[in-house]
Amino acid sequence: MSMTETDPKANLVKLRELTGAGMMECKKALDEAKGDLQEAQKIIRKKGLDIAKKKATREVKEGQIISYIHSGGKLGVLVEINCETDFVAKNETFQAFARDVAMQIAAAFPLYVSPENIPAAELEKEKETFRSQVAGKPQDVQDKIIEGKLAKRYEDLCLLNQKFIKDDTRTVQDLLNEMIAKIGENIVIRRFVRFEVGGSL
Repeated sequence: MSMTETDPKANLVKLRELTGAGMMECKKALDEAKGDLQEAQKIIRKKGLDIAKKKATREVKEGQIISYIHSGGKLGVLVEINCETDFVAKNETFQAFARDVAMQIAAAFPLYVSPENIPAAELEKEKETFRSQVAGKPQDVQDKIIEGKLAKRYEDLCLLNQKFIKDDTRTVQDLLNEMIAKIGENIVIRRFVRFEVGGSL
């Protein structure tokens, strides 16, 4: 028998570790998923996304600028993450999230926060490259292939689209949605800069 069938308590603890959601939320998700751990993760992520969408229009005027220094001072990151209240900005959970984001930027080297931040000219250049690779195929096939290639490119270029370095089953966007659901405020990763000794200006 599988773990989901024999050890619901272990699954409850595991789900909490994987998602950071509260024990009651994890229990509800596991009940809804009939004990399936992966399905329960999807339920929690969807709930986080729904909450994030509802809060997305709320103003974020507080927050923190977090720094992360690595490799004996040869690599550094500054990231600004905004929230709605100073109380949350000083919260240890929020600050731990911000540190994780800074570490992600240091390790994964994104250039933009999200696809919306990519300059139109650069995005068009990427599309042109992909179009040249699929020339001759039917238009609907071309569009589908280009869409897939762009999604893959976003994983390289955009912070929110990247797999989280501590758990590659989640993206940074998933992590952000979960944090919004947990904290109860809108949270926005506003901007970042990554410095590396000897890197280009």
